[in-house]
Amino acid sequence: MSAACRAPPDLLALLGAHERGEAFDDVAFETRLADAVREIVAKQVACGIDSVCDGEQSKMSYTFYVRHRLSGIDAAPGGALERPPQTGAHRDIADHPDFAERLRAARGGTSWFASAAVPYCTGPVAYRDRRPLERDLANLAAACAVSQPPQGSKIEAFMNAASPGVLTKFVPDRYYNDEDAYVEALADALREEYEAIHRAGFILQIDAPDLGSARHNQYQHLSDSEFLRIAERNIAALNHATRNIPPEAMRMHICWGNYEGPHTHDIPLATVFDTCMRARPSGLLFEAANPRHAHEWEDLKTAKIPDDKVLMPGMIDSTTNFVEHPRLIAQRLTLYADIVGRERVIAGADCGFATFAAQQNAVAPSIVWAKLAALAEGAGIASDRLWGNRKASA
Repeated sequence: MSAACRAPPDLLALLGAHERGEAFDDVAFETRLADAVREIVAKQVACGIDSVCDGEQSKMSYTFYVRHRLSGIDAAPGGALERPPQTGAHRDIADHPDFAERLRAARGGTSWFASAAVPYCTGPVAYRDRRPLERDLANLAAACAVSQPPQGSKIEAFMNAASPGVLTKFVPDRYYNDEDAYVEALADALREEYEAIHRAGFILQIDAPDLGSARHNQYQHLSDSEFLRIAERNIAALNHATRNIPPEAMRMHICWGNYEGPHTHDIPLATVFDTCMRARPSGLLFEAANPRHAHEWEDLKTAKIPDDKVLMPGMIDSTTNFVEHPRLIAQRLTLYADIVGRERVIAGADCGFATFAAQQNAVAPSIVWAKLAALAEGAGIASDRLWGNRKASA
């Protein structure tokens, strides 16, 4: 996911009006959005990040955005339709009622979903409206054209898109009544978005928390082996949707949920790793900084990692206001370089810093940028020690 901060307040107000179907100034929205993308790309470049993104500034969330692009997706006010009970539950939080109560109090006694326009699948899914996608592609291209690194090297940019599997949670099905058929339809529809991002010259980053966090919420009622069959199905759908895109032009992000919490029911990376290696994207981004998963580099020492795969471990935690020391980041990077070689490791962030635009960020915006600067500095230290230039990705 992108490492963006929450959208600026004025842009957030326009996004909110758009989501609620209220009248708003289209021209003002388009202008402010383009400005916001230029600002956030420029900030990433200033931090030393050389694989940048648009911060998903046009999206209320990394999944809900599809209702503006796909047919068969309608929105209802939060609570207007019953969501599957497992979709909002986390086994680790349920184990700690005192922590769950603290979260409810921090949110004012309600969840963001209660007031959001929640998308549901209510008809056949197909790609309906390319205008939001084309706008995002144009804004990112324009931002990259005016924000070049000081050394004059060409900037690399990526764009995020949801995986077919993750949408089964955040956009529940009320039409197909068959999850396999729904995933297949989503893959066929999203293919258009995936290929457009590639044709525009950007790296395609597919956000697939369905391979990690879905185990302890959406599919918590299954066994690990049953969950792996779901994961394998989702990978097959993703591979089908990306069949015309070179693997080296893609990367896939997995995570265990971008929230501070116990995470005591997270499925281990080692359990899902072989399945992830079957995905076509050559790059794999995964959480490696948060305290529940920082040890898992040891498991990769004996893993079967195909020669064409690039590891992109998260070196900064997106849920805490600690700013990781650059030397710690360099130390972490060398652990992975020792496993797959120095040319197959890129420093990344654990997850995005703003999963839902309407939620209060866990990490203060100024600290987000301090973390990204530390990420770039740490990657530079590791580069000096081990190899030539490597990228630090937002």
